[in-house]
Amino acid sequence: MKVIVIALLSSMIIMGCSEPDQQQSESLAEDTMKLNLETPAPQAKKVPHPLTAHGITRTDNYYWMRDDERKNSEVLAHLEKENAYLENVLAPLADTRESLYEELVSRVPKDDSTVPVLDNGYWYYTQYSGDNEYPIFIRKPTLDAEDETLLDVNELAKGHDYFSVGTVAVSRNNAILAYSEDTVSRRLYTIKLRNIDTGEYYSDTISETSGGIVWANDNTHFFYVKKDPQTLLGYQVYRHKIGTTQADDVLVYEEDDDTFYTYLGKSKDDDVIYVFHSNTDMTGTTLIDANAPTKPTRIFLPIEHGVEYDIAKSGDSYFVLTNKDAQNFKVMRAPASATDDVSQWEEVVAHNPDVFIQDMEVVGDFLVLKEKENGEQRLVAHNLNTNVVKTIPMEDPIFGVYFTGNTQTNTDTLRIYYSSLTTPPSTLDINLVTLDTKVMKQNKVSEDFDASQYRSERVMIPARDGKKVPVSLVYKKSTFAKDGTNPLYQYAYGSYGSTVEPTFSTSWVSLLDRGFVVAIAHVRGGQMLGRAWYEDGKMHAKTNTFTDFIDVSKGLVAMNYADGDNVFAMGGSAGGLLMGAIVNMAPELYKGVSAHVPFVDVVTTMSDASIPLTTGEYTEWGNPANKDEFDYMLSYSPYDQVKAQAYPNMLVTTGLHDSQVQYFEPMKWVAKLRELKTDDNLLLFQTDMEAGHGGASGRFKRYESKALEYAFVLYLAGKLEKKTN
Repeated sequence: MKVIVIALLSSMIIMGCSEPDQQQSESLAEDTMKLNLETPAPQAKKVPHPLTAHGITRTDNYYWMRDDERKNSEVLAHLEKENAYLENVLAPLADTRESLYEELVSRVPKDDSTVPVLDNGYWYYTQYSGDNEYPIFIRKPTLDAEDETLLDVNELAKGHDYFSVGTVAVSRNNAILAYSEDTVSRRLYTIKLRNIDTGEYYSDTISETSGGIVWANDNTHFFYVKKDPQTLLGYQVYRHKIGTTQADDVLVYEEDDDTFYTYLGKSKDDDVIYVFHSNTDMTGTTLIDANAPTKPTRIFLPIEHGVEYDIAKSGDSYFVLTNKDAQNFKVMRAPASATDDVSQWEEVVAHNPDVFIQDMEVVGDFLVLKEKENGEQRLVAHNLNTNVVKTIPMEDPIFGVYFTGNTQTNTDTLRIYYSSLTTPPSTLDINLVTLDTKVMKQNKVSEDFDASQYRSERVMIPARDGKKVPVSLVYKKSTFAKDGTNPLYQYAYGSYGSTVEPTFSTSWVSLLDRGFVVAIAHVRGGQMLGRAWYEDGKMHAKTNTFTDFIDVSKGLVAMNYADGDNVFAMGGSAGGLLMGAIVNMAPELYKGVSAHVPFVDVVTTMSDASIPLTTGEYTEWGNPANKDEFDYMLSYSPYDQVKAQAYPNMLVTTGLHDSQVQYFEPMKWVAKLRELKTDDNLLLFQTDMEAGHGGASGRFKRYESKALEYAFVLYLAGKLEKKTN
């Protein structure tokens, strides 16, 4: 078996143009009086801490808030004060938050399961039931056979405030279950083994891993990536033999470039184990013979600066998706016996500068490409025998699609995850010969949800430099009027080339039903318009991400999609950096801003290699050791650019154990905002003392934070209890 990975995803976290007039200010003041504003906000002590680089000294008064051990009593006490302040201020909204939570979780089916996937003679799927927060991993030899429970995560999670399973992997003889667990939310996983027939655990315990597990075909060895416990950088690949201790494990690869991430995979035919190496500018792959796991590794292709590639093994060759001399990527075919000799490669799909190839899947006699042209998605099937090329028809004009569950090598059926802003997530099987589509599952939203009541649009909004930014919009037909009266909830990410696809969010229905227009701003830094769109939103072009977002807000108001007095913005992680930048640059545009786990202390974090993820981010943001990169980061770093001015109403959230963005970044940011901001608008800060970057681990519990955010937004917009039918 390859791997079964559970990704317990929360809803995607993944704007006017004028100063508020007196009437608006009075209205907001009247509404605000409903909250407990007499509650004094926590005031953090100031301890000047000089930070000097390139002849510039920055004084960080809140540097003391950093505690890598998360045990400092003063730090923990201040976080608890902030949590208590939020609860006191929002106490009048307690019933609202509860009703919103119930509304949000009502769209999560209590009894649910994934579509079974065939792998190595068994059908695998996960199942949820009743009020259980976690899945049960199940297999069976035929679809008609009785379920065999492999792993009940609800049982494992008992006694833990946080629990997450990274990977579930079964040995090739179908006898041994390996899985990884994280009970802290630092994404440091421990691997455990269990005999499937007897249920007995092996003594083998592998700690401080990335969570990935790939079995060799001898049923005796598996491979994993070990993380540095301080930086959380996965940099060593080990081979473990069943029945031995972790100290006996054999190091098979060590990454000496700390800008690279290391992770594992396996070919669809199970013959080759992949060790992937990547940063934001280049990639590489090391090959391990899965049938002879103790043999030396070999390099697929030497790493070359600026060159990225992905591979898919098919018989005695590899398909290679690469940007070598092809900015928007092309597809090559390399013989398995000479992958490192590019002279023996042949071109399969030529580079087209107008078409960005995002991903590929090899299914039987077909090469299927996920492409974008002018930001519009399509799937294109290439028949490798006949050279016939067909575009797979899709129901919606604006949609998102991902390859999933394609484990078989000899089939003409492609499985995809499909969704649009109005179509709930669906699992589809597509016959690549006939292009007939079978819906294997469509997620149920609620008994009264009717997709026909909602509409999506794609608009292009000019940025200040003349570039046009794609924007995906969704609204409820009965509550929308293109007259500038609808409140706007605008979301973006805009980093790492990550493209936010226009897919369905059950949570957004709560906003749409109350008259909101929801917009995804496909700003630079993502790849909605191809590789150049990413390159123009990173490093020394990073501010394009921020100005794109601001210009989209202004544009939607000017086009009468949105009420300029009721514009709300949301972003998380690197999208939280975006939120931090826009409130510094254009605070007057936004009624409220939600910043989740925000990366806001850019210069300080990127100057400290001991902070998790720092070194792996140099190719995205820059290395402050270089003066030009230091200066540029300093010019937009949200924490450094906080100044004495009015800021919008703001809700900031974090997790104490966050492995991606350390809790002290938003903690410091909020303290500095409290010190300098000149307004009386809300500034609320919540820390989940049990969770990390992804929030709470349970499928229902995670909606508590969403209910908080929506209560905040709906209150400010004057939309409480105004849900339409």
